[in-house]
Amino acid sequence: MTTKPNIPIFFTIDEGYAPWLSVALLSLKENASPACRYDVHVVYHNMRPDTIERLRRIAGDDFSISFLPMTETMESITDWEGNYLRADYFTLTIFTRLFLPDMFPQYDKAIYLDSDICVPGDISKMYAIALEDNYLGVVNDYSIANVPELNHYVKDAVGVDKDHYFNSGILLMNFQAMREHHLASRFLDLMAKYHFDTIAPDQDYLNALCKDKVVYLDPTWDSMPCDLDEFENPQIIHYNLFDKPWCYDDVKYEKYFWDVAKRSDFYEEIVAYKQGYSDAQKQKDAQSLAQLVSRGNAIPDQAVTMRKVFESGQEARL
Repeated sequence: MTTKPNIPIFFTIDEGYAPWLSVALLSLKENASPACRYDVHVVYHNMRPDTIERLRRIAGDDFSISFLPMTETMESITDWEGNYLRADYFTLTIFTRLFLPDMFPQYDKAIYLDSDICVPGDISKMYAIALEDNYLGVVNDYSIANVPELNHYVKDAVGVDKDHYFNSGILLMNFQAMREHHLASRFLDLMAKYHFDTIAPDQDYLNALCKDKVVYLDPTWDSMPCDLDEFENPQIIHYNLFDKPWCYDDVKYEKYFWDVAKRSDFYEEIVAYKQGYSDAQKQKDAQSLAQLVSRGNAIPDQAVTMRKVFESGQEARL
């Protein structure tokens, strides 16, 4: 009897992201190859038991879903502007991906996915990509790289060329190499020592630490609804930043999301959320985007930046 290969997949969420995670899980399950087994792990912060049970019901044959509360290790990561996501809010969940290799020593390789996604492709094809001794398989974050105002930040604050600045929402992860080179402890040490100001906290640390040790995947594995034309065959759609079909009309790739959402146990809540997304919330989104760009322009001129620290030789990369 042949044992099916096992693919570990990780999400990190809190209560508010449960409806979108349901769509991600359903799409992942519906398009998964039957030749593999999938062990989905949801590491969560502040979720109700009934929400967990609703999500758990998505599991099926060869598609397990387990839930684990967030580790206390991250209590040292504090709520301050330099750790804000999208320049407008703080959430511990974005940092959890940095600790996954140590939290799950039984895995040498895994996939990390943000919850604001839809997966029309077969995720096993992504998992099969060889990483060799690289830390990550990634896609260029063209939602930021294509914003001229943010090129200055990427190059002069993080210290990465805009065409090699990657998105941390979709990651093929070499757990073994990241454990061996102590990614989590290096991250905590750097944060405690320098308090780098960032616009994409976990993403910027990964870009700075893992520079030149990543494999660039086909961009269809992180299809973002930004200024580029839609890909004909997106494998993973990532509704990042403010381009979310549960908030706005006419978002690129929205048909994929709504096709799956209508089969979700959270569908009525998703529809209600969109119907209730107010003009005031949309105005706040616009203000947050403007603030993101403004901060991105200002941070490179600070005395302490990732680029300055690493290029001076004060710190070594992984």
